[in-house]
Amino acid sequence: MELCENMKSVGIIGIGKFVPEKVIRNDDFVKLGLETSDEWILSRTGIKERRITAENEATSDLAYKAAEEAILDAGIKKEDIGLIIVATTSPDYPTFPSTACIVQERLGLGKIGAFDLSAACSGFCYGVTTGYQFVQTGKYKNVLVIGADCLSKFVDWEDRSICVLFGDGAGAVVLSEVEAGYGLLASDMYSDGSFANLLISESGGSRNVMSQDVLEAKAHLIKMDGKAVFKVAINSVLPSIFSALDSANLKPEDIDYFVPHQANLRIIGYTKEKLGLKDEQVVINIDKYGNTSAASIPIAMEEFSKKGKFKDGDIIVFSGFGAGFTWATSIIKWKGK
Repeated sequence: MELCENMKSVGIIGIGKFVPEKVIRNDDFVKLGLETSDEWILSRTGIKERRITAENEATSDLAYKAAEEAILDAGIKKEDIGLIIVATTSPDYPTFPSTACIVQERLGLGKIGAFDLSAACSGFCYGVTTGYQFVQTGKYKNVLVIGADCLSKFVDWEDRSICVLFGDGAGAVVLSEVEAGYGLLASDMYSDGSFANLLISESGGSRNVMSQDVLEAKAHLIKMDGKAVFKVAINSVLPSIFSALDSANLKPEDIDYFVPHQANLRIIGYTKEKLGLKDEQVVINIDKYGNTSAASIPIAMEEFSKKGKFKDGDIIVFSGFGAGFTWATSIIKWKGK
């Protein structure tokens, strides 16, 4: 999607993150009795450890704290937020209310719009593209976009192919008008439901409602065909990035930094190679957090930006992929404070 000309330039003016305190290292899975090892997990995924929510922590808790950090970083008042979008596939409640409404109440905001967006690990990219429209058209001055997930609560802790992959966390950004020429330059979103069964929670929804049989069979937990997901991701992400670059009249050599979804180090490495990027141009923190789903890109961006790495004018590409199957890419021209 090529973004409209002669309208407001919209960018990120504030960014925040929050991750739980509890750390699960690879060796801890061995202690749980799983037939695995630190070397086995690290060599296949790039993950060394991940953060896991406590029993009394939920997605809204993480989202709220990340939101507070983003608003503080933006230098605005909470009351200046006009809309909240929470990208998540692990909401506090299975049907309603939305996690976004819970965050709205905890932030003490007025009766503003708030809704959840479900696009799995592509959710943050989807959320930024959605929020962009509201600011660009002048509907809202500031839009809060949060990527937050607690997928550790939906994995089978006896399945080594799944439980070692996911961690919990939240990242948030405030979208607002920025100086002309900066901000979001291009954004593409895609989906292909023919791959829906590759990564799925088969029961607990309206198709197969929750029951004792479902619980006993663990049919409500995440199921994944890892090899197939890897293949689809490889074949989807690069065309999306090249399409977005073309929309922004850019080439791979124009990229200053690439912030990929932190799902698998081999996928990240493959994409980096095909784009002709150097190691220092790719933002990676999968070793510390694992796959935090919709939170992975904003968490990585927050850590990198707080180190002062992003400079005015930097071209930053971020791209995600996940269940659905969904994938998306956004390109921004960074404008710092």
